[in-house]
Amino acid sequence: MFHGTITEELTNHEEWSHYNENMIQDHKDFVFVKFSGLHLKSMENLQSCISLRVCIFSNNFITDIRPLKSCIKLVKLDLHGNQIKSLPDTKFWSGLKNLKLLYLHDNGFAKLKNVCVLSACPSLLALTMFDCPVSLKKGYRHVLVNSIWPLKALDHHVISDEEIIQNWHLPERFRTYNCRLFFNFCPALKKGSTYEDEINNIKYVISKINEIMAHNSPVLIVQRWIRGFLVRKHLRPLFLCKKYQEKLIDETKWIYIHKRFEDKLFKELFFHPETNITGMLAHRKRGKKKLWVNFH
Repeated sequence: MFHGTITEELTNHEEWSHYNENMIQDHKDFVFVKFSGLHLKSMENLQSCISLRVCIFSNNFITDIRPLKSCIKLVKLDLHGNQIKSLPDTKFWSGLKNLKLLYLHDNGFAKLKNVCVLSACPSLLALTMFDCPVSLKKGYRHVLVNSIWPLKALDHHVISDEEIIQNWHLPERFRTYNCRLFFNFCPALKKGSTYEDEINNIKYVISKINEIMAHNSPVLIVQRWIRGFLVRKHLRPLFLCKKYQEKLIDETKWIYIHKRFEDKLFKELFFHPETNITGMLAHRKRGKKKLWVNFH
């Protein structure tokens, strides 16, 4: 894993002059780049970073992000605070199959139609586009939520069921923009954060979003209860078999069960739980008493 300067402009930047030239390794091995607030204008040299997983290019002068097309392993992409006005086509986003967090707020997006190309991103869970001209358009949130199917959080709020299911009026707790659904999943960047810190942050953000949805989505709550009921119903015969086995062990203190009868009994026990085990044991006990009398 490498984190180094990868452009000539950055190499000569005064804030990065302390980097040793030996750290500029093969670009293919880069998994993490973080160049924030360095007035960079181009991402051309990222084309060869095919192993890149976390890319932070915030607060620069970036206008074109198409060089990231070859970075198909990206998980987090932070481009907020740039001068991006349009996004690449659906082919670009469909190639980023692992992208989960995308920060595009504070850019120049103005057309809602252009932003909808993000629907081709198959794993996108969280997106920010606040402080962009497009966020002021009527129906902006409704269109994005219902266009990007995997999306779970948009602009500091987890998506509610009310936004997805048409004409479903929910109690205040489950409504859109409720305080329970608020989550700032794009906090301020920490200076000196490492690749491990970023990966841990990604895991935390995803788990927190899932947790909020699990407790504030009526659909997920109902599904959870139904799954629990079905599991209990499916496992009920096994627990009943265990109780029958315990009773069977108690009864064997007083009677002897023939091997063939034992095999038949356990077969009935596991494959036909509704069998009257008590009756079978009582019948066997009566038969054994008769044999005991005749023996004496």
